[in-house]
Amino acid sequence: MSALEQPGYVVRPLRRAEYERLVEAGAFESERVELLEGFLVEMSPQKAPHASAIEVLAELLYAARQPGQKVRVQLPLALGDDSEPEPDLCVVPAADHREHHPSQALLVIEVAESSLVKDRRKAAIYARAGVPEYWLVDVENQRVEVRTQPEGGAYLRQETIARGGQLHSSALPALKVSVAAIFAG
Repeated sequence: MSALEQPGYVVRPLRRAEYERLVEAGAFESERVELLEGFLVEMSPQKAPHASAIEVLAELLYAARQPGQKVRVQLPLALGDDSEPEPDLCVVPAADHREHHPSQALLVIEVAESSLVKDRRKAAIYARAGVPEYWLVDVENQRVEVRTQPEGGAYLRQETIARGGQLHSSALPALKVSVAAIFAG
């Protein structure tokens, strides 16, 4: 049991506005962190298979995006008062994001190698924010968990597409991805 878990300690989660002020002040310049449900969470370093999957998916997303959509790679989403995740990839409605991070996404993709448990927990954050489609790319097992139909802070539908399968996106109808292609590099 850590000191903060001892009786008598009250832990107050960080609000997104407070986190953004700390970021502006340079508080985390030497750290890779994201705000998840009020807490600072360290981001894992990327190994080559993780980075390669992001490259492949980014190219496919850029090619399949529709007018009025932007592809963002490892950039923040302002989701609610307590979370500002930095998904590996997302497709958002096109807008000017010079002053504020987007607060909506059509598709979010997390690529997980050592972060699979954490990225599965992020599903609740994305569902609460109404993200209609969340893909979790499992590098180790070479499969993709697809979550859709967010309701009440959870996704009602989840399916796992194995290496031999095909991915289709309702957010990007032109996007058709062979799971094997994600891992072929």
